[in-house]
Amino acid sequence: MTDILMPALSPTMEEGILAKWHVKVGDTVSAGDVIAEIETDKATMEVEAVDEGTIEAILIEAGTEGVKVNTPIARLAGEGGSAAPAPQKVAEPAKTEAPKAEVATVAAAPAPVSAPAVTSGARVAASPLARRLAEINKLDLKLLKGTGPHGRVIKRDIEEALKSGAGKAGSAPAAAASSEPRKAQSLEQLGIAPGSYDLVPLDGMRKVIARRLTDSFRDIPHFPLTIDIEIDNLLAARAKINTALESQGVKVSVNDIVIKAVALALKQVPEANASFTPEGIAMHHNADIAMAVAIDGGLITPIIRKAETKSLAQIARETKDLAGRARDRKLKPEEFQGGTFSVSNLGMFGIKQFASIINEPQGCILSVGAGEQRPVVKGGQLAVATVMTVTLTCDHRVVDGSIGAKYITALKDLLQDPIKMLA
Repeated sequence: MTDILMPALSPTMEEGILAKWHVKVGDTVSAGDVIAEIETDKATMEVEAVDEGTIEAILIEAGTEGVKVNTPIARLAGEGGSAAPAPQKVAEPAKTEAPKAEVATVAAAPAPVSAPAVTSGARVAASPLARRLAEINKLDLKLLKGTGPHGRVIKRDIEEALKSGAGKAGSAPAAAASSEPRKAQSLEQLGIAPGSYDLVPLDGMRKVIARRLTDSFRDIPHFPLTIDIEIDNLLAARAKINTALESQGVKVSVNDIVIKAVALALKQVPEANASFTPEGIAMHHNADIAMAVAIDGGLITPIIRKAETKSLAQIARETKDLAGRARDRKLKPEEFQGGTFSVSNLGMFGIKQFASIINEPQGCILSVGAGEQRPVVKGGQLAVATVMTVTLTCDHRVVDGSIGAKYITALKDLLQDPIKMLA
């Protein structure tokens, strides 16, 4: 007998909605069969079985919200009652006692991505035995460094902690307490009368957005660089490109051209295509550009991989496809995870200028405002040009002022003279 567990389908997933079952009790399944659909914080994913057998029980009904990662959702009876080796797991089941039956997770393509042992507000990844030993010896798992797979705390970590005296409650450095985010006050505590508002519960996506952006804004030393770009040549070039591509049914947007220019500028100034890590600065080989797409309940950033190598027609097709599937929550994890640089465009809403929060672990994000006709001075004479304001938000640990300025200048040069993108 094998328990099928709620899988972690993205690094940020802590819980999800079991949206739909494709099987019922008594059905026979094989490895690779789609058995359920799960709504994560980013998308709706199909879940595949990793073992074969007969569905003995459905433990979580379709439509159930807030199902924690690694919670048993169904039970599979297989030949001989043995389970296939379980893929990597992010955290232990929500219950403290391990199930008696052998356990196998379900998997979707790609396999679940393991999260670090400790994340802000998350349960510490630890084996059941380590949890019991920590409880008996009054050790705080959050204070221990796990040496098991993917940072999991295991038995030997508990034994080492007992020898060294580490992990005792209250033994953390005083600075740790001060780094904890403050608890939010209720609206009533802030003087808002009960009954004077409607409370919309936070869904999984909004919770993740709130946590990640709070962490990013608080922990990353960031600064903005803003520049005005004349785009009359760009608009003229776009019109000619779309005329040439009309027979192919492709229409290139200003944002598509911005994505291409962003990628080419990263090849000119590779220091801006980087991420901060505790071990050093990661210099990325490719310009994988994440574009911000607004969807119901939040935001998602599908990625144009190796954008520097793709034509504008290719980029236009990809952005249209990715944005459409993003709004339908049909993206695969590899399609919105792992970008090296982000672009957020609010120009279509008439926003003139804004600054975005860095999408960690990326080193920069570009905020694109609306193109509008403005007075400019050319050769000492007043003229009118279509001007677009862009702001580059930089992680100062990776991209300092001179690198950021060099990058945004290179980007301006490409956008003001698009013919240089062909060079």
